[in-house]
Amino acid sequence: MFKHLLLPIDGSELSLMASRRAAEFASEIKASITLLFVKPEYPVSYYGDGALIDPTTPEEFSKLTNTIADRNLKAAADICTAAGVSFTVHTETSDVPYEIIISTAEQKQCDLIFMASHGRRGITSLLLGSETQKVLTHSKIPVLVYR
Repeated sequence: MFKHLLLPIDGSELSLMASRRAAEFASEIKASITLLFVKPEYPVSYYGDGALIDPTTPEEFSKLTNTIADRNLKAAADICTAAGVSFTVHTETSDVPYEIIISTAEQKQCDLIFMASHGRRGITSLLLGSETQKVLTHSKIPVLVYR
Protein backbone atom coordinates (compact mmCIF):
# COMPACT_ATOMS: atom_id res chain seq x y z
CA MET A 1 0.00 0.00 0.00
CA PHE A 2 2.72 2.49 0.97
CA LYS A 3 5.73 2.78 -1.31
CA HIS A 4 7.41 6.04 -0.30
CA LEU A 5 7.67 7.32 3.26
CA LEU A 6 8.70 10.77 4.42
CA LEU A 7 10.64 10.60 7.67
CA PRO A 8 11.17 14.03 9.25
CA ILE A 9 13.87 13.91 11.92
CA ASP A 10 14.96 16.44 14.51
CA GLY A 11 17.86 14.75 16.29
CA SER A 12 15.96 13.83 19.45
CA GLU A 13 16.17 10.35 20.94
CA LEU A 14 12.52 9.74 20.05
CA SER A 15 13.25 10.78 16.46
CA LEU A 16 16.12 8.29 16.34
CA MET A 17 13.85 5.54 17.67
CA ALA A 18 11.24 6.48 15.05
CA SER A 19 13.96 6.24 12.39
CA ARG A 20 14.70 2.67 13.45
CA ARG A 21 11.03 1.69 13.36
CA ALA A 22 10.42 3.47 10.05
CA ALA A 23 13.35 1.62 8.48
CA GLU A 24 12.01 -1.71 9.76
CA PHE A 25 8.54 -0.85 8.48
CA ALA A 26 9.87 0.26 5.07
CA SER A 27 11.92 -2.92 4.80
CA GLU A 28 8.87 -5.06 5.56
CA ILE A 29 6.67 -3.35 2.96
CA LYS A 30 9.45 -2.76 0.38
CA ALA A 31 9.12 1.03 0.54
CA SER A 32 11.72 3.78 0.14
CA ILE A 33 12.25 6.66 2.54
CA THR A 34 12.95 10.35 2.12
CA LEU A 35 14.77 11.63 5.20
CA LEU A 36 13.98 15.26 6.00
CA PHE A 37 15.72 17.65 8.37
CA VAL A 38 14.32 21.18 8.70
CA LYS A 39 16.96 23.68 9.77
CA PRO A 40 15.85 26.82 11.64
CA GLU A 41 16.10 30.26 10.08
CA TYR A 42 18.77 32.62 11.39
CA PRO A 43 17.29 34.24 14.51
CA VAL A 44 17.40 37.99 14.10
CA SER A 45 17.11 39.54 17.53
CA TYR A 46 17.05 43.27 18.01
CA TYR A 47 17.53 45.32 21.12
CA GLY A 48 16.61 48.93 21.49
CA ASP A 49 17.50 50.92 18.41
CA GLY A 50 18.22 47.91 16.21
CA ALA A 51 21.43 46.61 17.79
CA LEU A 52 21.81 42.87 17.43
CA ILE A 53 21.82 40.88 20.66
CA ASP A 54 23.16 37.63 19.21
CA PRO A 55 26.84 37.93 18.24
CA THR A 56 26.62 34.82 16.00
CA THR A 57 26.93 35.76 12.35
CA PRO A 58 24.54 34.30 9.77
CA GLU A 59 27.48 32.40 8.27
CA GLU A 60 28.41 30.82 11.62
CA PHE A 61 24.77 29.96 12.28
CA SER A 62 24.45 28.36 8.84
CA LYS A 63 27.61 26.32 9.38
CA LEU A 64 26.33 25.14 12.77
CA THR A 65 22.88 24.15 11.45
CA ASN A 66 24.44 22.36 8.48
CA THR A 67 26.68 20.38 10.84
CA ILE A 68 23.70 19.43 13.01
CA ALA A 69 21.60 18.48 9.97
CA ASP A 70 24.43 16.39 8.49
CA ARG A 71 25.04 14.55 11.77
CA ASN A 72 21.36 13.71 12.28
CA LEU A 73 20.76 12.75 8.66
CA LYS A 74 23.82 10.50 8.72
CA ALA A 75 22.50 8.69 11.80
CA ALA A 76 19.14 8.08 10.10
CA ALA A 77 20.85 7.13 6.82
CA ASP A 78 23.00 4.57 8.64
CA ILE A 79 19.83 3.04 10.10
CA CYS A 80 18.23 2.84 6.63
CA THR A 81 21.38 1.31 5.14
CA ALA A 82 21.53 -1.32 7.88
CA ALA A 83 17.88 -2.21 7.21
CA GLY A 84 18.51 -2.46 3.46
CA VAL A 85 16.09 0.38 2.68
CA SER A 86 16.65 2.77 -0.21
CA PHE A 87 16.52 6.41 0.84
CA THR A 88 17.16 9.97 -0.23
CA VAL A 89 18.14 12.88 1.98
CA HIS A 90 16.52 16.30 1.91
CA THR A 91 17.06 19.45 3.98
CA GLU A 92 15.13 22.70 4.09
CA THR A 93 15.37 25.87 6.13
CA SER A 94 12.27 27.24 7.82
CA ASP A 95 10.88 28.33 11.15
CA VAL A 96 7.61 26.59 10.28
CA PRO A 97 8.65 22.92 10.09
CA TYR A 98 5.17 21.45 9.73
CA GLU A 99 4.61 23.36 6.48
CA ILE A 100 7.92 22.08 5.09
CA ILE A 101 7.10 18.52 6.16
CA ILE A 102 3.77 18.61 4.32
CA SER A 103 5.09 20.37 1.22
CA THR A 104 8.07 18.03 0.97
CA ALA A 105 5.80 15.00 1.25
CA GLU A 106 3.68 16.41 -1.58
CA GLN A 107 6.65 17.39 -3.78
CA LYS A 108 8.42 14.06 -3.30
CA GLN A 109 5.14 12.17 -3.86
CA CYS A 110 5.31 10.39 -0.52
CA ASP A 111 2.26 8.35 0.38
CA LEU A 112 2.92 8.28 4.15
CA ILE A 113 4.51 10.65 6.64
CA PHE A 114 6.14 8.63 9.44
CA MET A 115 7.08 10.85 12.34
CA ALA A 116 7.80 10.84 16.04
CA SER A 117 5.51 12.32 18.66
CA HIS A 118 7.13 14.26 21.43
CA GLY A 119 4.52 13.07 23.85
CA ARG A 120 3.36 16.36 25.33
CA ARG A 121 0.18 15.83 27.27
CA GLY A 122 -2.47 17.88 28.98
CA ILE A 123 -2.11 21.63 29.32
CA THR A 124 1.47 21.59 28.00
CA SER A 125 0.20 20.10 24.76
CA LEU A 126 -2.52 22.72 24.50
CA LEU A 127 -0.14 25.60 25.17
CA LEU A 128 2.88 24.49 23.16
CA GLY A 129 1.33 22.30 20.50
CA SER A 130 3.71 20.29 18.39
CA GLU A 131 4.88 19.96 14.83
CA THR A 132 3.37 16.47 14.81
CA GLN A 133 -0.04 17.82 15.82
CA LYS A 134 0.17 20.51 13.15
CA VAL A 135 1.08 17.94 10.48
CA LEU A 136 -1.82 15.74 11.61
CA THR A 137 -4.18 18.71 11.41
CA HIS A 138 -3.11 20.03 8.00
CA SER A 139 -1.84 17.06 5.97
CA LYS A 140 -3.92 15.36 3.32
CA ILE A 141 -1.29 12.59 3.22
CA PRO A 142 -1.69 9.84 5.87
CA VAL A 143 0.49 10.29 8.96
CA LEU A 144 1.81 7.50 11.15
CA VAL A 145 2.89 8.79 14.56
CA TYR A 146 5.50 6.79 16.47
CA ARG A 147 5.39 7.11 20.28
